[in-house]
Amino acid sequence: MSRRRSFSGMTWNDMKAFLDEKHDLYNNPSFIEADPISIPHRYETLQDREISGFLTATIAWGRRDLILRGAGILMEKMGNAPHSFITEAPDDDFVRFSDFVYRTFNGIDCILFIRSLRKIYHSYNSMEDIIAEGMKEDGELTSGIGHLRSLFFSDCHQRRSEKHFADIKAGAAGKRLNMFLRWMVRHDNRGVDFGLWRRISPSQLYIPLDFHSGNTARKLGLLKRNASDWKAVAELTEVLREFDPVDPVRYDFALFGLGVNERFGCYE
Repeated sequence: MSRRRSFSGMTWNDMKAFLDEKHDLYNNPSFIEADPISIPHRYETLQDREISGFLTATIAWGRRDLILRGAGILMEKMGNAPHSFITEAPDDDFVRFSDFVYRTFNGIDCILFIRSLRKIYHSYNSMEDIIAEGMKEDGELTSGIGHLRSLFFSDCHQRRSEKHFADIKAGAAGKRLNMFLRWMVRHDNRGVDFGLWRRISPSQLYIPLDFHSGNTARKLGLLKRNASDWKAVAELTEVLREFDPVDPVRYDFALFGLGVNERFGCYE
């Protein structure tokens, strides 16, 4: 695609300047408090941030205040020490999650996710290790994610729980998964994303595509595809790589902020 093309009447240079301005506006510590990323910001260690971030991202759909409430309950049930609980709690302690419900994510799903995380942290230091292992053959992040998902569901489980870990190989947009990866991989000096993982490059990330960012991207002419699926994620990410090939997903702040705070992509 040519960088000389226009987007909704804006030149490439004007669009980049606009997106950069909105990125700078929203990618700062004031973003944290009302966002799900505030949950892993409570912790200091790699594993605590991974576990709290992954579980928070898993239930991150709907109103942000309800997401924060639900994630806070999960952290309390783990004694606000997620890694210690995951690795040290006996099986019968997991019953405390049986009454957890956040929308369609229920106690059955929650206990499975806790058990799968325990299996991971008994064998690996970090979830990044698994993703990097899956990327060895072709270097593709999607392969690494698929490897993590396969390991996650390798024990006996109810099929209903699989919908809470997006299958991007089957075409799912994977918004919550891509958001978690953004948190873990992106590293800048703005204090929002953690940049804990260094074997995955920010250039390999994909945009977390949701209702707000998708509608904003379509209104700006950055995204043509109507369906919000993996093809749309790939399409939008490739366009954003034109503006910043090193860190394209930083524009998630611009698209999300425009949609949520400025209602830019809302239909009349």
